[in-house]
Amino acid sequence: MTSDPQGLCVAALYQFAPIADCAAVREPLLRLCEAQGVKGTLLLAAEGINGTIAGESGGIHAVLDHIRALPGCAGLDVKFSTAAEMPFGRMKVRLKREIVTMGEPDIDPRASVGTYVAPEDWNALISDPDTILIDTRNDYEVAIGTFAGAIDPHTRTFREFPGWFRRERERLLGTGKAPRVAMFCTGGIRCEKSTAFLKQEGVDEVFHLKGGILAYLEKVPEPQSLWQGECFVFDERVAIGHGLVQGTHVLCQACGHPVSPKDAASPLYEPGVGCPSCRADEDAEPPAVA
Repeated sequence: MTSDPQGLCVAALYQFAPIADCAAVREPLLRLCEAQGVKGTLLLAAEGINGTIAGESGGIHAVLDHIRALPGCAGLDVKFSTAAEMPFGRMKVRLKREIVTMGEPDIDPRASVGTYVAPEDWNALISDPDTILIDTRNDYEVAIGTFAGAIDPHTRTFREFPGWFRRERERLLGTGKAPRVAMFCTGGIRCEKSTAFLKQEGVDEVFHLKGGILAYLEKVPEPQSLWQGECFVFDERVAIGHGLVQGTHVLCQACGHPVSPKDAASPLYEPGVGCPSCRADEDAEPPAVA
Protein backbone atom coordinates (compact mmCIF):
# COMPACT_ATOMS: atom_id res chain seq x y z
CA MET A 1 0.00 0.00 0.00
CA THR A 2 1.21 3.50 -0.82
CA SER A 3 -0.26 6.67 0.59
CA ASP A 4 0.40 10.38 0.51
CA PRO A 5 1.95 11.40 3.84
CA GLN A 6 -0.05 14.63 3.58
CA GLY A 7 -3.36 12.82 3.09
CA LEU A 8 -5.57 10.02 4.33
CA CYS A 9 -5.68 6.46 3.08
CA VAL A 10 -8.91 5.39 1.34
CA ALA A 11 -9.59 1.66 0.96
CA ALA A 12 -12.34 0.30 -1.29
CA LEU A 13 -12.82 -3.37 -0.44
CA TYR A 14 -14.98 -6.41 -0.97
CA GLN A 15 -14.96 -10.16 -0.50
CA PHE A 16 -17.57 -12.78 -1.31
CA ALA A 17 -17.40 -15.15 1.64
CA PRO A 18 -19.91 -17.02 3.83
CA ILE A 19 -20.76 -14.97 6.93
CA ALA A 20 -23.03 -17.03 9.13
CA ASP A 21 -23.77 -14.40 11.80
CA CYS A 22 -23.50 -10.87 10.42
CA ALA A 23 -24.77 -9.29 13.64
CA ALA A 24 -21.96 -10.93 15.62
CA VAL A 25 -19.39 -9.66 13.11
CA ARG A 26 -20.82 -6.14 13.00
CA GLU A 27 -20.26 -4.95 16.57
CA PRO A 28 -16.53 -5.79 16.96
CA LEU A 29 -15.86 -4.40 13.47
CA LEU A 30 -17.67 -1.14 14.20
CA ARG A 31 -15.92 -0.72 17.56
CA LEU A 32 -12.51 -1.28 15.96
CA CYS A 33 -13.19 1.24 13.19
CA GLU A 34 -14.29 3.86 15.71
CA ALA A 35 -11.29 3.19 17.97
CA GLN A 36 -8.94 3.61 14.99
CA GLY A 37 -10.58 6.82 13.77
CA VAL A 38 -11.69 5.09 10.57
CA LYS A 39 -14.83 6.35 8.83
CA GLY A 40 -16.90 5.18 5.88
CA THR A 41 -19.47 2.50 5.13
CA LEU A 42 -19.16 -1.28 5.28
CA LEU A 43 -21.95 -3.64 4.22
CA LEU A 44 -22.27 -7.12 5.70
CA ALA A 45 -24.43 -9.90 4.27
CA ALA A 46 -24.49 -13.68 4.29
CA GLU A 47 -22.55 -13.52 0.99
CA GLY A 48 -19.69 -11.34 2.26
CA ILE A 49 -18.48 -7.77 2.89
CA ASN A 50 -18.25 -4.63 0.77
CA GLY A 51 -17.53 -0.95 1.33
CA THR A 52 -15.11 1.96 1.42
CA ILE A 53 -13.30 3.30 4.48
CA ALA A 54 -10.83 6.10 5.11
CA GLY A 55 -8.39 7.01 7.87
CA GLU A 56 -4.75 7.08 8.85
CA SER A 57 -2.68 4.28 7.32
CA GLY A 58 -2.22 2.45 10.64
CA GLY A 59 -5.93 2.46 11.38
CA ILE A 60 -6.79 1.20 7.91
CA HIS A 61 -4.23 -1.62 8.28
CA ALA A 62 -5.76 -2.63 11.63
CA VAL A 63 -9.27 -2.81 10.19
CA LEU A 64 -8.14 -4.72 7.09
CA ASP A 65 -6.25 -7.22 9.24
CA HIS A 66 -9.40 -7.75 11.30
CA ILE A 67 -11.50 -8.35 8.18
CA ARG A 68 -8.93 -10.71 6.65
CA ALA A 69 -9.12 -12.82 9.81
CA LEU A 70 -12.83 -13.50 9.16
CA PRO A 71 -13.61 -16.92 7.58
CA GLY A 72 -13.09 -16.81 3.82
CA CYS A 73 -11.75 -13.23 3.81
CA ALA A 74 -8.00 -13.84 3.70
CA GLY A 75 -7.96 -12.85 0.01
CA LEU A 76 -9.82 -9.57 0.60
CA ASP A 77 -9.81 -7.41 -2.55
CA VAL A 78 -8.65 -3.88 -1.70
CA LYS A 79 -8.00 -0.80 -3.87
CA PHE A 80 -6.10 2.03 -2.18
CA SER A 81 -6.17 5.75 -2.95
CA THR A 82 -5.68 8.94 -0.96
CA ALA A 83 -7.76 11.94 0.05
CA ALA A 84 -6.58 15.33 1.27
CA GLU A 85 -9.48 15.48 3.75
CA MET A 86 -11.70 12.87 5.40
CA PRO A 87 -14.25 11.92 2.70
CA PHE A 88 -16.81 10.49 5.16
CA GLY A 89 -18.79 12.03 7.99
CA ARG A 90 -19.03 8.94 10.21
CA MET A 91 -18.56 5.18 10.37
CA LYS A 92 -21.42 2.85 9.44
CA VAL A 93 -21.52 -0.95 9.38
CA ARG A 94 -24.82 -2.07 7.89
CA LEU A 95 -26.47 -5.48 7.65
CA LYS A 96 -27.87 -6.24 4.18
CA ARG A 97 -29.36 -9.12 2.22
CA GLU A 98 -26.71 -8.64 -0.48
CA ILE A 99 -23.43 -6.74 -0.41
CA VAL A 100 -24.30 -5.47 -3.89
CA THR A 101 -27.97 -5.73 -4.76
CA MET A 102 -28.79 -7.62 -7.95
CA GLY A 103 -31.95 -9.37 -6.79
CA GLU A 104 -30.97 -12.75 -8.28
CA PRO A 105 -30.84 -15.13 -5.29
CA ASP A 106 -29.28 -18.04 -7.21
CA ILE A 107 -26.19 -16.08 -8.29
CA ASP A 108 -23.07 -17.10 -6.37
CA PRO A 109 -19.79 -15.51 -7.55
CA ARG A 110 -17.88 -17.95 -5.38
CA ALA A 111 -19.10 -20.80 -7.61
CA SER A 112 -18.59 -19.32 -11.08
CA VAL A 113 -17.46 -15.97 -12.47
CA GLY A 114 -16.00 -14.64 -15.70
CA THR A 115 -12.32 -14.59 -16.60
CA TYR A 116 -10.32 -11.88 -14.83
CA VAL A 117 -8.34 -9.55 -17.08
CA ALA A 118 -5.46 -7.51 -15.65
CA PRO A 119 -5.61 -3.74 -16.25
CA GLU A 120 -2.44 -4.00 -18.35
CA ASP A 121 -4.20 -6.46 -20.72
CA TRP A 122 -7.58 -4.74 -20.82
CA ASN A 123 -6.91 -2.46 -23.82
CA ALA A 124 -6.11 -5.39 -26.10
CA LEU A 125 -9.31 -7.22 -25.14
CA ILE A 126 -11.71 -4.31 -25.58
CA SER A 127 -10.03 -3.14 -28.80
CA ASP A 128 -10.76 -6.50 -30.45
CA PRO A 129 -13.78 -6.13 -32.80
CA ASP A 130 -15.03 -9.55 -31.67
CA THR A 131 -15.51 -8.25 -28.12
CA ILE A 132 -18.56 -6.33 -26.94
CA LEU A 133 -17.96 -4.09 -23.93
CA ILE A 134 -20.67 -3.46 -21.32
CA ASP A 135 -20.56 -0.89 -18.52
CA THR A 136 -22.39 -2.48 -15.58
CA ARG A 137 -22.66 0.74 -13.56
CA ASN A 138 -25.63 3.07 -13.16
CA ASP A 139 -26.55 5.81 -15.61
CA TYR A 140 -25.29 8.71 -13.45
CA GLU A 141 -21.91 7.01 -13.18
CA VAL A 142 -21.60 6.32 -16.90
CA ALA A 143 -22.56 9.92 -17.68
CA ILE A 144 -19.30 11.32 -16.28
CA GLY A 145 -16.90 8.73 -17.67
CA THR A 146 -16.57 5.32 -19.33
CA PHE A 147 -14.39 3.34 -21.72
CA ALA A 148 -14.45 4.23 -25.41
CA GLY A 149 -17.03 2.08 -27.20
CA ALA A 150 -18.74 0.75 -24.07
CA ILE A 151 -22.45 -0.06 -24.13
CA ASP A 152 -24.47 1.90 -21.57
CA PRO A 153 -27.47 -0.11 -20.27
CA HIS A 154 -29.03 3.13 -18.89
CA THR A 155 -29.85 1.38 -15.62
CA ARG A 156 -30.66 3.45 -12.54
CA THR A 157 -29.74 0.63 -10.14
CA PHE A 158 -27.76 -2.59 -10.44
CA ARG A 159 -30.97 -4.51 -9.76
CA GLU A 160 -32.14 -3.50 -13.27
CA PHE A 161 -29.15 -5.14 -14.99
CA PRO A 162 -30.52 -8.73 -15.29
CA GLY A 163 -33.77 -7.51 -16.84
CA TRP A 164 -31.88 -5.27 -19.27
CA PHE A 165 -29.64 -8.12 -20.40
CA ARG A 166 -32.51 -10.55 -20.89
CA ARG A 167 -34.38 -7.99 -23.00
CA GLU A 168 -31.34 -7.06 -25.06
CA ARG A 169 -29.61 -10.43 -25.27
CA GLU A 170 -30.50 -11.26 -28.88
CA ARG A 171 -29.57 -7.81 -30.11
CA LEU A 172 -26.28 -7.90 -28.22
CA LEU A 173 -25.18 -11.46 -28.92
CA GLY A 174 -27.00 -12.35 -32.15
CA THR A 175 -28.17 -15.82 -33.05
CA GLY A 176 -24.89 -17.32 -34.28
CA LYS A 177 -21.63 -17.76 -32.42
CA ALA A 178 -21.77 -15.39 -29.46
CA PRO A 179 -19.08 -12.70 -29.26
CA ARG A 180 -16.84 -12.31 -26.24
CA VAL A 181 -18.42 -10.14 -23.55
CA ALA A 182 -16.22 -7.86 -21.45
CA MET A 183 -17.69 -6.00 -18.48
CA PHE A 184 -16.39 -3.52 -15.94
CA CYS A 185 -17.44 -1.53 -12.88
CA THR A 186 -15.83 0.76 -10.30
CA GLY A 187 -13.96 -1.71 -8.12
CA GLY A 188 -14.90 -5.14 -9.47
CA ILE A 189 -17.70 -6.28 -7.19
CA ARG A 190 -20.59 -5.65 -9.58
CA CYS A 191 -18.70 -7.53 -12.29
CA GLU A 192 -18.29 -10.51 -9.98
CA LYS A 193 -22.07 -10.79 -9.95
CA SER A 194 -22.76 -9.70 -13.53
CA THR A 195 -20.30 -12.20 -15.02
CA ALA A 196 -21.67 -14.94 -12.77
CA PHE A 197 -25.15 -13.96 -13.98
CA LEU A 198 -24.17 -14.11 -17.67
CA LYS A 199 -22.55 -17.51 -17.21
CA GLN A 200 -25.73 -18.77 -15.56
CA GLU A 201 -27.62 -17.40 -18.57
CA GLY A 202 -25.47 -19.60 -20.83
CA VAL A 203 -22.87 -17.09 -22.06
CA ASP A 204 -19.51 -18.85 -22.14
CA GLU A 205 -16.89 -16.23 -23.03
CA VAL A 206 -17.29 -13.62 -20.31
CA PHE A 207 -14.47 -11.39 -19.05
CA HIS A 208 -14.16 -8.63 -16.48
CA LEU A 209 -11.62 -6.02 -15.47
CA LYS A 210 -9.73 -7.20 -12.39
CA GLY A 211 -9.83 -4.49 -9.74
CA GLY A 212 -12.26 -2.44 -11.79
CA ILE A 213 -11.81 1.07 -13.10
CA LEU A 214 -9.90 2.04 -9.95
CA ALA A 215 -7.14 -0.46 -10.73
CA TYR A 216 -7.06 0.61 -14.38
CA LEU A 217 -6.73 4.31 -13.59
CA GLU A 218 -3.96 3.52 -11.14
CA LYS A 219 -1.91 1.17 -13.32
CA VAL A 220 -2.42 2.23 -16.94
CA PRO A 221 -0.57 5.42 -17.95
CA GLU A 222 -2.86 8.16 -19.21
CA PRO A 223 -1.26 8.32 -22.69
CA GLN A 224 -2.16 4.63 -23.23
CA SER A 225 -5.56 4.83 -21.52
CA LEU A 226 -8.86 4.15 -23.28
CA TRP A 227 -10.79 5.65 -20.36
CA GLN A 228 -12.70 8.84 -21.12
CA GLY A 229 -13.79 11.26 -18.37
CA GLU A 230 -13.81 10.67 -14.62
CA CYS A 231 -14.87 7.79 -12.39
CA PHE A 232 -17.65 8.28 -9.83
CA VAL A 233 -16.74 7.11 -6.33
CA PHE A 234 -19.06 6.65 -3.37
CA ASP A 235 -17.62 9.28 -1.05
CA GLU A 236 -17.17 13.03 -0.77
CA ARG A 237 -14.40 13.08 -3.40
CA VAL A 238 -17.26 12.37 -5.86
CA ALA A 239 -15.01 11.44 -8.80
CA ILE A 240 -11.40 10.57 -9.56
CA GLY A 241 -9.25 10.58 -12.68
CA HIS A 242 -6.03 8.98 -13.91
CA GLY A 243 -3.58 8.31 -11.11
CA LEU A 244 -6.58 8.27 -8.73
CA VAL A 245 -6.40 12.04 -8.28
CA GLN A 246 -9.57 13.83 -7.21
CA GLY A 247 -11.69 14.95 -10.14
CA THR A 248 -13.70 18.06 -10.97
CA HIS A 249 -17.23 16.98 -9.98
CA VAL A 250 -19.11 17.92 -6.82
CA LEU A 251 -21.99 16.06 -5.20
CA CYS A 252 -25.60 17.20 -5.38
CA GLN A 253 -26.89 16.93 -1.82
CA ALA A 254 -30.47 16.63 -3.08
CA CYS A 255 -30.18 13.60 -5.39
CA GLY A 256 -26.70 12.30 -4.56
CA HIS A 257 -25.53 12.43 -8.17
CA PRO A 258 -22.35 14.03 -9.54
CA VAL A 259 -22.45 17.61 -10.78
CA SER A 260 -19.98 18.66 -13.48
CA PRO A 261 -18.37 22.12 -13.55
CA LYS A 262 -20.72 23.01 -16.42
CA ASP A 263 -23.81 21.95 -14.46
CA ALA A 264 -22.51 23.71 -11.35
CA ALA A 265 -22.60 26.94 -13.38
CA SER A 266 -26.23 26.35 -14.41
CA PRO A 267 -29.01 28.47 -12.85
CA LEU A 268 -30.68 25.13 -12.02
CA TYR A 269 -27.88 24.25 -9.60
CA GLU A 270 -28.25 25.44 -6.02
CA PRO A 271 -25.96 23.80 -3.42
CA GLY A 272 -27.98 21.75 -0.96
CA VAL A 273 -31.20 22.26 -2.94
CA GLY A 274 -30.90 20.71 -6.40
CA CYS A 275 -29.04 20.32 -9.68
CA PRO A 276 -30.03 20.14 -13.36
CA SER A 277 -30.25 16.33 -13.13
CA CYS A 278 -32.66 16.08 -10.20
CA ARG A 279 -34.61 19.18 -11.21
CA ALA A 280 -35.32 17.34 -14.48
CA ASP A 281 -36.25 14.15 -12.64
CA GLU A 282 -37.97 14.67 -9.32
CA ASP A 283 -38.00 10.90 -8.80
CA ALA A 284 -34.22 10.55 -8.91
CA GLU A 285 -33.01 8.17 -6.21
CA PRO A 286 -29.73 8.67 -4.34
CA PRO A 287 -26.95 6.18 -5.07
CA ALA A 288 -25.98 3.50 -2.59
CA VAL A 289 -22.56 2.09 -1.97
CA ALA A 290 -21.76 -0.60 -4.51
